[in-house]
Amino acid sequence: MPYPRSERKLGAGSEVRLIPVRLEKEIAPGDSIAGQLLAHFRQWRVRLQVGDILVIKHKIVSKAEGRIVDLNTIEPSAESLAWAERYKLDARVIELALRESRAVIRRKNGVLITETQHGFLCANSGIDVSNVDGGSHAVLLPEDPDRSAAKVRRELKKAIGLDIPVIITDSFGRPWREGLTDFAIGIAGMKPLQDDRGRRDPHRYKLKASVEAIADELASAAGLVCGKLNRTPACIVCGYRYQRGAGSVRDLLRPPATDLFR
Repeated sequence: MPYPRSERKLGAGSEVRLIPVRLEKEIAPGDSIAGQLLAHFRQWRVRLQVGDILVIKHKIVSKAEGRIVDLNTIEPSAESLAWAERYKLDARVIELALRESRAVIRRKNGVLITETQHGFLCANSGIDVSNVDGGSHAVLLPEDPDRSAAKVRRELKKAIGLDIPVIITDSFGRPWREGLTDFAIGIAGMKPLQDDRGRRDPHRYKLKASVEAIADELASAAGLVCGKLNRTPACIVCGYRYQRGAGSVRDLLRPPATDLFR
């Protein structure tokens, strides 16, 4: 059955809706993400509209791009073996995380925080063995998530004639807070930040430091409907008035010179 759309005029300060996109088919290397999503839309009579935003969990993107590693092909170093044995971890995953990193930020109490080649700070370089095949293979982050988002956006535009922004997400932990939340790791077709510096609030106070991470907020909101266990790797965000532009996830990465906590 089709997803109902609100008749209310949507925009900043009004209703924002999240429509889950469930895929029954397992994504395999070489699959078209846009093609799989369009097949779902046709089956359920979903029509993307001007102003929609498509949010996609990175794992199906990584699978389609062949970013899958057989852990039996990974030979851990003595260092990785010792660390894994001490904390009852998989040494192959540790070794792979080190290979995928450009720097180790923290290594303590069995937790390995790295900086990925993309510049993301996360556990184990974003490598994941969940929702793959039960533990014999690991999924890496897309090589270039911005490029991956741009490809999906381009293929959707070619197929349906609409220019829909695309955000690719992953779940990261955060300093000082328990639990995971979704972050944007790839963006195409929209500005990831909203800079309100210089504007005045309702009390006429001039804002000095208000730069809002819109793409991360949309990613986190999408995580509420996508979840981890229900085969819902994407969602449509309806009603949020975003800023068009050639955004990049690099806009969200704080330079080391201004990072007070690294």
